[in-house]
Amino acid sequence: MIRKLLPLLAMLLAPSAAFADDASYCAELSRIYRRYLSGQGNGQLFPDVDASVAMNECAKGNYAAGIPPLEKKLRDARFTLPKRD
Repeated sequence: MIRKLLPLLAMLLAPSAAFADDASYCAELSRIYRRYLSGQGNGQLFPDVDASVAMNECAKGNYAAGIPPLEKKLRDARFTLPKRD
């Protein structure tokens, strides 16, 4: 149990970088989601379609469609969002 929480604790305690542009911010939200929430012990049998669509929108450069759903997913999972300038 503690081993599973160590990466999360390290992320929360690490100095956070501020993201000046939407591309970097969207990529960071996607990275956090993939690493901590995409099917790792959260009881999901299928991938989260909303998160997948949001990450795809980020990859296509449509940050206005990708950022809000990813922020919501992370907030709902009690993550602190990365800082934005």
